[in-house]
Amino acid sequence: MPLKSLAQLLAIAARLLAALPATAASCPALLSHSFPRLQDSAPQSLCQYQGKVVLVVNTASFCGFTGQYEGLEAVYDKYKDRGLVVIGFPSNDFGDQEPGSNKEIADFCRMTYGIKFPMMAKTDIAAPKTHAFYRQLIAKSGAAPKWNFHKYLIDRSGNTVESFDTRTAPDDRGLIARIERRLAEQP
Repeated sequence: MPLKSLAQLLAIAARLLAALPATAASCPALLSHSFPRLQDSAPQSLCQYQGKVVLVVNTASFCGFTGQYEGLEAVYDKYKDRGLVVIGFPSNDFGDQEPGSNKEIADFCRMTYGIKFPMMAKTDIAAPKTHAFYRQLIAKSGAAPKWNFHKYLIDRSGNTVESFDTRTAPDDRGLIARIERRLAEQP
């Protein structure tokens, strides 16, 4: 059916815009960042996770804590349907323990640990080149990563950030209790 007027076209455009998901303008400031996806460098806006509980982890493939990938995947698998997303940020900032390319890291994560949670491309975590997203996490939580596998838990509103150091395993009772508490809250 051909359009009969500009008014019809504008009405259709207005209906389409109203049907779109929340825009970046409604995205919490903390999540207003984009990163290349680890597997293919496709840009990923963290705004896609607004309204979810987010567990952010800086990762490394050749670290004594690399086995935490298994626990992170288990936590993600257990809670993803309730609104948790785990996001990995590989970094070579601590002990040069992530020297590989993004493709090498992606292959390692998939083949060794079967990682399905979102992973972003290598990211600068430590000063002086700390990515703006991590600067915000540090400011909101009061704690900077001192090593690989530091964890930040972000509430559904994107306002509250809790910090868990490297030694906190993904299945730690305290961390799981905080995740469950955050999942029970509404944004």
